[in-house]
Amino acid sequence: MNGGQSTTSENALIADGLCCVRGDRMLFKDLNFQLEPGQAGLLTGPNGVGKSSLLRLVSELLEPFAGTVSVPNSKALCDDKLPLDEHLPLGKALQFWTQLDGRTDSDMQAALEKAGLDHLAEVPVRYFSTGQRQRARLARTYLSDAKIWLLDEPANGLDAASVEHLGTVLQNHLDSGGIILAASHIPLPIKFDLKLALEPIVQAA
Repeated sequence: MNGGQSTTSENALIADGLCCVRGDRMLFKDLNFQLEPGQAGLLTGPNGVGKSSLLRLVSELLEPFAGTVSVPNSKALCDDKLPLDEHLPLGKALQFWTQLDGRTDSDMQAALEKAGLDHLAEVPVRYFSTGQRQRARLARTYLSDAKIWLLDEPANGLDAASVEHLGTVLQNHLDSGGIILAASHIPLPIKFDLKLALEPIVQAA
């Protein structure tokens, strides 16, 4: 599971000997990989092998059991949690993050347009369908202007047209020097420079 490390870059995402233990289970060990600006990595493997945990380690929400991960401060995690007040209209719910991130109303509008939700800005989030909720999660990521996007099943609940549009947004992020690390069982229409296949670790008896 070595993605081939190269010269260290302060703008790169670098994992060195990374190990993750949750509860009494080791999910993965000795994981080494590097992604430079403009590159994308795809995490594959069956449920329970640690794809989501790896994304959380990179986002620094979890501590590694061993090894190190070097990542620039500018990063955003998009997972199954919806970081929005569901009782508020989408625009007002995103306004909280707009102010917290030091972004502008124009930035928020651009994020809504990227997510294809600008026509739903006045609709309370609690009324959103599964696909609309997923696009709202993505809108939060777009709004952050983070250089590294950590995406956990970003195409869940999206129809074919929305997946194609998502691919366009992801490619634009890469073309502007961003980095993407994604776990997805749905094929994403972008080129991946690195594929990490996580496998179950046989636990000692």
